[in-house]
Amino acid sequence: MKIISSIADKHRAEPFRIKVVEPIKMTTLAQRDKILKKACYNIFMIRSEDVFIDLLTDSGTSAMSDNQWAGMMLGDESYAMCRNYFSLKSVVKNLFGFDKFVPTHQGRAAEHILFSCTVDKTKVIPNNMHFDTTRANIEDRGGLALNLINDDAFDTQKIKPFKGNMDIEKLEAAIKKHGVGNIPLVMLTITNNSGGGQPVSMSNIRQVSRVAHRHGIPFFLDACRFAENAYFIKTREPGYANKDIRAIVREMFSYSDGFTMSAKKDGIVNIGGLLAVRDDRLFTRIKERLIINEGFITYGGLAGRDLEALARGFMEATEYEYLKYRVGQVKYLGDCLMAKGIPIIRPTGGHAIYLDAKGIFPGMHQKLFPAQALTVELYREAGIRAVEIGSVMFASKDRKTGVVKYPELDLVRLAIPRRVYTDNHMNVVADAAGQIMKRRNKIKGYRITWEPPTLRHFTAKFAPVK
Repeated sequence: MKIISSIADKHRAEPFRIKVVEPIKMTTLAQRDKILKKACYNIFMIRSEDVFIDLLTDSGTSAMSDNQWAGMMLGDESYAMCRNYFSLKSVVKNLFGFDKFVPTHQGRAAEHILFSCTVDKTKVIPNNMHFDTTRANIEDRGGLALNLINDDAFDTQKIKPFKGNMDIEKLEAAIKKHGVGNIPLVMLTITNNSGGGQPVSMSNIRQVSRVAHRHGIPFFLDACRFAENAYFIKTREPGYANKDIRAIVREMFSYSDGFTMSAKKDGIVNIGGLLAVRDDRLFTRIKERLIINEGFITYGGLAGRDLEALARGFMEATEYEYLKYRVGQVKYLGDCLMAKGIPIIRPTGGHAIYLDAKGIFPGMHQKLFPAQALTVELYREAGIRAVEIGSVMFASKDRKTGVVKYPELDLVRLAIPRRVYTDNHMNVVADAAGQIMKRRNKIKGYRITWEPPTLRHFTAKFAPVK
């Protein structure tokens, strides 16, 4: 068995066999130019059948297993207390250690319900780095979404094992500045999506928990990619190499008072989310909001079959061999890109590669949206759909002065769906990025011709700068 294992590791063989395939098509350059113009250069507006390799997100885009599909045939579509809820309840208890939870249709629904119960115009939510919907749900309630990531996260080339960690000194300062009464909870995102998919160490999870609890503040995890974070703890943090992934997961969650989760990531399902707490009074309010917005407390906007697929997906996502392959494929793409001299956030994270658009276009001002320009060029070059995580998504304007504050990082995320693409697809992505590097001095940037008041990156319209 050792010989077989070593050979499989050498070739990084997929720990699964392919049983069903979906045809995809390659368009011509002329066709892609027309498609881009029709979509107003917003990659979200391109029809999926016109995309060759879709790396827009890893959320809900992964391939379910035969075991998950078999479980869906056992779907109990009773309105209340369906048997699939109890399958999920058992997994949530044993894997995460929570008795009090509700399913939701996806992560932003869990965020909406939690912040509806905890946030108003006086409240501040510290995090290592909020992602877009988390921030938007806080701001929609009038609250302040505060990022307290460590400074190493802004150095794209610095090699450190846990660049997703929250800065403890910044957290202490924020609590002192805003006051305990104005901070209903402290949140920690694992892995840190906005900062390059970088993991958070167990030590940092423990420290953040201690600081919050010392001040009497509940501590929550934004746990979308909990399994990948546990893998990095096992492979990078001293003292965890011989620990089982599920044991690491249980320890991570043991320090928290609750969590939100888009299960469309490490639940390996196409739809679903969770919201869990330990406080009885908060749980009562959550259930009331859930019934108003999502559905009864045992289905939360999901079909019974979805609950069953999720229960099984959590167990598959916490298998070591699966995670080794999953994270390995992301690293493979990162290595291919770096071999071509393309700047990315280092070290590679768990679910995506983040291209450094400011590094690729060093002379382009952020007001010309370099990351947006790069997403457009990736599609133009090879039909690849990625997502901008930079000045379009995170730039903010001071309401009084009108001055625009641009984010430290201008990134393009290449989010890799789980169990969907092969390494040959990764080679196509790397080659396309290499071609763009050769002609980067000819790319001028974009301007916004229309935008909504919030979450503009989803629906904004663009035009090339002449």
